[in-house]
Amino acid sequence: MPRSVLFIEDDERIRRAVALALNADGFDVTEAGTGEDGLFALAEREADVVLVDIMLPDIDGFEVCRQIRRRSDAPIIMVTARTDSHDVVAGLEAGADDYVTKPFVAKELSARIRALLRRTNSSTPRTSSVVAGALEISPHQGLVARHGNPINLTHTEFRLLCELASEPGRVMTREELLERVWGYDYFGDERLVDVHIRRLRTKIEEDPAQPQVVLTVRGIGYRLAPAHGAPTSR
Repeated sequence: MPRSVLFIEDDERIRRAVALALNADGFDVTEAGTGEDGLFALAEREADVVLVDIMLPDIDGFEVCRQIRRRSDAPIIMVTARTDSHDVVAGLEAGADDYVTKPFVAKELSARIRALLRRTNSSTPRTSSVVAGALEISPHQGLVARHGNPINLTHTEFRLLCELASEPGRVMTREELLERVWGYDYFGDERLVDVHIRRLRTKIEEDPAQPQVVLTVRGIGYRLAPAHGAPTSR
């Protein structure tokens, strides 16, 4: 079956042109001209990928992303005409997995969608359970818990944590994490890694401002704290 895409965009010309291009590339596209219409469409039918324009006439794309994240783990690609770093980071903080800036080539957008779908459908890294402080990561069970209490992570956050847990203590560069989490043929913005690490820390750290589990190695990347980080046999 064709993979489903929900495209929330108020400019009808852009919306129709992109929908036609994605349809020709094998996707089943549902269109929405407002944020409210997009949220209603998603409630009626779950999408494999959601494209959200930031500048919408009713509720803006940031709020749309936040509302989608409250009820769906579908990958979100933010579509924006604004290249300002603050806007990009704000969109990622709101729950987007990736972003594209206008004007864009339909083939590029299609490639981004396919990369997200490959990553979403790929198997979880084969890593035994890992304990880091009060955090227990069980990739094969799809579970993360702190002090025994389950933590709800998005698919991207879970993949990112599992990659770090696959080799506790080893520093992984941002480029390596982009490759592993966002797709091998994807050359993306390193801000994707930094923002998702920041979001991940708000969920897994006792004090996100003083992280003890996912540590920053300045100028290089990130590593999982080695203390109690050896894989277990669970």
